[in-house]
Amino acid sequence: MSLFRVSSEFRPQGDQEQAIAKLTKSLLAGNHHQTLLGVTGSGKTFTVANVIAALGKPTLVMSHNKTLAAQLYSELKSFFPDNAVEYFVSYFDYYQPEAYIPRTDTYIEKDSSINDEIERLRLSTMSSLLMRQDVIVVASVSCIYGLGSPDDYKGMMIPVRVGQTLDRDEFLKNLVGILYERNDIEFIRGRFRVRGDVVEVYPAYLDEEAIRVEFFGDEIDRVTAFSPLTGTAKSQLDEFTFYPAKQFVTPKEKMAVAIREIRKELKERIEFFEKNQQYLEAQRIKQRTEYDIEMMQEMGFCQGIENYSRHLTSRPPGSKPGTLIDFFPEGFLTVIDESHVSIPQIGGMYEGDRSRKQTLVDFGFRLPSALDNRPLKFDEYMAATGQRLYVSATPARFEIENSVAGNIGYIPHKRKRIGEEELVPARLPRISGSKQPVSSFDPGKKGVDLIVEQIIRPTGLIDPVITLRPLKGQIDETIELCRQRVEKDERILITTLTKRTAEDLTDYLRNVGLKVRYIHSDVDAIERVEILRSLRAAEFDILIGINLLREGLDLPEVSLVCILDADKEGFLRSETALIQTVGRAARHINGEAVLFADVVTDSIQSLLSITEYRRRVQTEHNEKHGIIPHTVTRSDQGSLRIYQKGKAVEDALVAEAGSDVDTLAVIRELEGEMQEAAAKLEFERAALIRDQINKLKKEAGETPLTVKKKKVKY
Repeated sequence: MSLFRVSSEFRPQGDQEQAIAKLTKSLLAGNHHQTLLGVTGSGKTFTVANVIAALGKPTLVMSHNKTLAAQLYSELKSFFPDNAVEYFVSYFDYYQPEAYIPRTDTYIEKDSSINDEIERLRLSTMSSLLMRQDVIVVASVSCIYGLGSPDDYKGMMIPVRVGQTLDRDEFLKNLVGILYERNDIEFIRGRFRVRGDVVEVYPAYLDEEAIRVEFFGDEIDRVTAFSPLTGTAKSQLDEFTFYPAKQFVTPKEKMAVAIREIRKELKERIEFFEKNQQYLEAQRIKQRTEYDIEMMQEMGFCQGIENYSRHLTSRPPGSKPGTLIDFFPEGFLTVIDESHVSIPQIGGMYEGDRSRKQTLVDFGFRLPSALDNRPLKFDEYMAATGQRLYVSATPARFEIENSVAGNIGYIPHKRKRIGEEELVPARLPRISGSKQPVSSFDPGKKGVDLIVEQIIRPTGLIDPVITLRPLKGQIDETIELCRQRVEKDERILITTLTKRTAEDLTDYLRNVGLKVRYIHSDVDAIERVEILRSLRAAEFDILIGINLLREGLDLPEVSLVCILDADKEGFLRSETALIQTVGRAARHINGEAVLFADVVTDSIQSLLSITEYRRRVQTEHNEKHGIIPHTVTRSDQGSLRIYQKGKAVEDALVAEAGSDVDTLAVIRELEGEMQEAAAKLEFERAALIRDQINKLKKEAGETPLTVKKKKVKY
């Protein structure tokens, strides 16, 4: 019997039931690759939840960014209230990696602001995976980065039980050994305090619950869970296990061996630099490494300790680092959300990380072993994850071909000219010489059972109508189409090919009396969120963008998408890009997409074919079951105007702090608000408040939470 149980007032509808059955059958048959080709609004997360419950295996759900991961975490937590649904993303509110720019002789220190709540959630994830079998972890790609060894982590656990013989001082020593700090005044996560024979510990991975261990001589008399705020007892426990307070923990004996190996590598590196007359680099690496060694000897930890992970875990050079994936038991399931984006992102992590660190190594800022503190290579990731379920409305060639191929290994796509693995999205392939795309195949055909379609929306909404219009006069046509939609109080998205075109078109439309804004990668991330929310709130009617108007955008008010220069075949006008962009109008009953093109490219033809097929299937389903399509409705989020209010608050606080108000007190108050926002996973709000704090600190002459750049002097 499965340990997972879905709790929901809904039952599978449309083609969710057949998708759940086919995916479950494929996974139980041992297939390594299967794809859920689910259109926007078809309830893919609900389907995945039911597959997890039917399979009954620990599951890793990967997303390509924090915001979507938080959304998935919230949804899955509501579906599985009785199971351990954990959240594992990068625990930095702000992170600037260590780097060196030789051309300008500029060294950039590692600078970060750790989110305590996310660190707690990460530690909770690790402990849950060691304690339980009914675990679902929603993670970003940070889960493929190096982490402490699960064996070391598990080996340093401290179990206690009532009646156990244990010396109190030995218990305190063990707590310090797993990186808990003693503080009898400030009692926060990761600390403990002592009051005679009573030891109170606030585990780093628990939320608003601490553990009180009472001794009677050398025997544990009582173990109690209590509120760290009020001290009120919550429950009596027979036993409890304390896990390490940090992610990188190393037993004392292994630390001593690691330090010897680090010193040996340091000696070799100094000799290398001196032999090549690189005396400055030799001095740099000597100072940096000796300081880190001293910190590890005294504190058991140092800034950037992850750079010594190969020595701390006794791994040979070049070997695979330990990651969160190693904490999972054998036979777990991996679900890759928006796989057409996530897979390429996973594939590109290793080279980007190595390029930055290689410069640090070459110029004496890090030992060569720092290169082994890295994300997994793509082959390593594929070997470690076993069974995978790819989820996307537009699966790429990688997912499709591997799912069709079957259950052994995976197919690395080769570039014809240079022979490198191609992990980028490509056009959906044709199978068995058919003229139809994969998404329109009969599921009964051989091999396609591993590609399961879910294209029927419970709301009855049909894919947008697609209209082709000539390039000549596309701007005037767009203006007229926009005016028609604005009169109906509906919103419009327009996509261009360049940032300059987006900005210029915005100015032009504004001059003819339309309320319009643009969005692209140069726009601040916080402002992007506010722009999208302002569109929904009808503060303006038209949004012009390039490549940001795709995955993850939930804009039910948008009824029209205009794609300018649609026949300029390439990344921005590929089949994947066109399908995703057109899908932004799929939540409105009057959804329509207008493509301006003189030539029907292969991508446009595929879009037309797929859309026609999906519209036919949905229409037949609606007629058969008497479903009347209706526009998706979404409540206006409470944080809709956070950016505007935040700016007003910021200006008021800065002005006030500039007079006779205690600036430091204001900063402390804002820091509290930032932590509260981060604890609620409101990352945009937390980042905005961080910017307010930085502005105040700059006014006060303090160092803001930003990149630290300095010339290197020795």
